[in-house]
Amino acid sequence: MAFLGIEQSLAGRRWIGPEAALERLAEGLAQQCSLPLPVARVLAERGVEADAAEPFLTPRLRDLLPDPLVLRDMEPAAGRLVTAALAGERIAIFADYDVDGGTSAALLLDWLRQQGRDATLYIPDRIDEGYGPNAPAMAELAGAHDLIICVDCGTLSHDALAAADGCDVIVLDHHLGGETLPPALAVVNPNRADEDGALGHLCAAGVVFLTLVQAGRVLRAQGRTEPDLMAMLDLVGLATVADVAPLVGVNRAFVRQGLAVMARRQRPGLVALADVARLDGPPNAFHLGFLLGPRINAGGRVGRADLGALCLSSRDPAEAARLAAELDALNRDRRAIEAAVRDEALAQVEARGETALSWAAGQGWHPGVVGIVAARIKEATDLPSVVIGIEGGIGKGSARSVPGVDLGRAVQRLAQEGLLLKGGGHEMAAGLTVAEDRIAPAMARLAELIARDLAARSGSRDLRISGLLETAGATPQLFRQLEDAGPFGQASPAPRFAFANQLIDSASTMGDSHLRLRFRSPGGPALEAVAWGAMNGPLGPALIGAKGRCFHLAGKLDLSTWGGRERVRLRLDDAAPA
Repeated sequence: MAFLGIEQSLAGRRWIGPEAALERLAEGLAQQCSLPLPVARVLAERGVEADAAEPFLTPRLRDLLPDPLVLRDMEPAAGRLVTAALAGERIAIFADYDVDGGTSAALLLDWLRQQGRDATLYIPDRIDEGYGPNAPAMAELAGAHDLIICVDCGTLSHDALAAADGCDVIVLDHHLGGETLPPALAVVNPNRADEDGALGHLCAAGVVFLTLVQAGRVLRAQGRTEPDLMAMLDLVGLATVADVAPLVGVNRAFVRQGLAVMARRQRPGLVALADVARLDGPPNAFHLGFLLGPRINAGGRVGRADLGALCLSSRDPAEAARLAAELDALNRDRRAIEAAVRDEALAQVEARGETALSWAAGQGWHPGVVGIVAARIKEATDLPSVVIGIEGGIGKGSARSVPGVDLGRAVQRLAQEGLLLKGGGHEMAAGLTVAEDRIAPAMARLAELIARDLAARSGSRDLRISGLLETAGATPQLFRQLEDAGPFGQASPAPRFAFANQLIDSASTMGDSHLRLRFRSPGGPALEAVAWGAMNGPLGPALIGAKGRCFHLAGKLDLSTWGGRERVRLRLDDAAPA
């Protein structure tokens, strides 16, 4: 039975509430562990039993951190890093241009500086060089350095790494590997073909952190002081969320403790980025993914590729503020470019009417925004999505997946079959390069490859509701208790609450595409709601004239601070007439 009887909401979704068996488990947990029922529901959904509730609510890195040596090539990688740092060798860091690559580079730069060493940072230009190591860049770096460390890239770069003649190369990555490894001293990657996948949920920054843990062991064995790794968890937590890594296992501890480090405002780059993003309260996973992450990415999308890493690694508050302001301006430019491409891409998707894969391709579409547009189309269609920008007969695209569909493996298979010039990634995201005249057959084959995974996704358009809540119950205290059950993100969704029979006090637009509401339960206090991007879909236009009418509302709680006063608001996901 649909929750609140809603078979089709304003967004065209059926609302589904908690099953009776789960509700009984939650009630039992609430009683046994003295927890609010909304928090107990989160634990029940995660399969957490009463005796495991306390460690789940307080994930500790010392309990969850795996032994770095379980990863292949970890020992030679960490040992070579320490040797190079202590001997004053010339080190270069080759990083991807996204948040994961930038934070991974910043981690290594920070660690080396604490050893009294500097390193050369090299991040390729997205348009001129594309993703990952390329032979000319690697050859040039090899001629001037003793060690090159590739982070968040390199696992499939056989020819490029071979060009680094006479220089040791270490790869610290998490993207899916092929049947053979590139020529490198060490390839540390939990998604190598010969790994068991137990740590496959790590992002590249998580792999770098484990490498630094092992490097610390090497330093201790030599009687040397090791850098403070706990202070670096702000970067690891940021990368884990921004790269949409599953928030399970050690990733939960990375994010929870990383947020605590970030709240101390000790890293100039993150302080400056939080300020330009007008972050109005203690940081949480939502802020990392939707406020900080896009700004760090903006340099690699439409500006200088190294701006994000330079901002994150800066020790000078004035320099960090300048870089953050530049990234913020680039992010505004990115939004304008994205909006134009999104409109064209959505029109193609709607005209094509595919039921397995949403894809679009266009001449001159900026390669820096195709990934974001693919994510927007995925959200709109609830299907795996690919968006390709074409220039000079070559298409460069990004793909975004839905839970249960391993898009990275499928894209890699396309490359192996020769339909793509290049392609790879991980389960939820991938990149590809394809000849213009092969785009249509490649997309048709991709739809075939993901068909089985897609068929197994039953009820994917259903909107899952954790339970009912009154506006009087949406308090800062409840928000903090729910945060203890987090962090929330990929593979660990935030609880979504329904507010039944709400009177809309006001409804207005905010910026170009967002909606702001003020609503109240009968006889209860008013609550504010924000629906991001709602004016681009059916939700915003349907609610903009809703003042004085009653609706059922569904969304997730958020906490903001204004003038020293905390207030809870709702991040609105959907609504239906009451």
